[in-house]
Amino acid sequence: MKVLVTGGCGFIGSHLVERLVKDGHDVIVFDNLNTGNPKNIEGLGVEFFNEPYEKIGSIAHNINIIFHLGMPSSSPMYKRDPYLVGKTVNDAITILEYAKRNSCKVVYASTSSLYNGNPVPYREDMPIYVTDYYTECRYAIERLAKLYNILYGVKSVGLRLFSVYGPKEQYKGEYANVVSQFLWKIMRNEPPIIFGDGTQTRDFIHVNDVVEAFKLAAEGDFDCEIFNVGTGVEHSFNDVVDIINRVLGKKIEPVYKPNPIKNYVYRTLADTAKAEKMLGFKAKITLEEGIRDLAQYYLTQSIKTS
Repeated sequence: MKVLVTGGCGFIGSHLVERLVKDGHDVIVFDNLNTGNPKNIEGLGVEFFNEPYEKIGSIAHNINIIFHLGMPSSSPMYKRDPYLVGKTVNDAITILEYAKRNSCKVVYASTSSLYNGNPVPYREDMPIYVTDYYTECRYAIERLAKLYNILYGVKSVGLRLFSVYGPKEQYKGEYANVVSQFLWKIMRNEPPIIFGDGTQTRDFIHVNDVVEAFKLAAEGDFDCEIFNVGTGVEHSFNDVVDIINRVLGKKIEPVYKPNPIKNYVYRTLADTAKAEKMLGFKAKITLEEGIRDLAQYYLTQSIKTS
């Protein structure tokens, strides 16, 4: 298949590109390099374009499927620049318009942040509340995907990703997952900073499991669906620090500070029943296994972390 990946130089996108190439697909990557880096796809033999999405139509031809991951993926980005909402939504429309004209399928990254304000575990049929710019943006994209399916028959799958961690997050810097940020700190013998008492939890999922979910979404025969992509297991920030210390053989205590974030989410947890039943997806990598692999990656790659 001929495949287009937006955000293919980013953290999740580059892992997806690597898997697609390994599976024998012809891959084209578009990325504006805001949080990605071409080094993430070095040696994979893919076509890379640092161009606006409006140029996809003139550059990419005969695409069978689009994986749309090239969207700002952190709430603070939108809070600092609310105009990102409009740009990101318009980018999604550009992707959906291409899919309409070329009869190709779209698999896109959504977010578990949409569930903010709901009790855990989070189910796909829960109401969506107004909480911030980021969630409004991603919800708008989900609704547009539904609209394009109703009006034009564009097939799409949105994956509500939970707390994704794994290798190749170093270019994200402050936007990297707390697993990576805590690991980097402890590897440098510095205490990780935790806002609050560390009992807040996240459903942490390894990037390799996420890539598997994207692959299954592309292969499945869906008109327009939304799936949770999480593990169905929650771990506290204190758990993460304990596991990292155990893996590295260290005993570095975190520093606790008052939480300055308004409307802070203290728990996230995916209900995975729909994804297991319809998508055939179930995460396989435990948090400890993932942290061991991640620590090995940074220990052997001599990668500068921040």
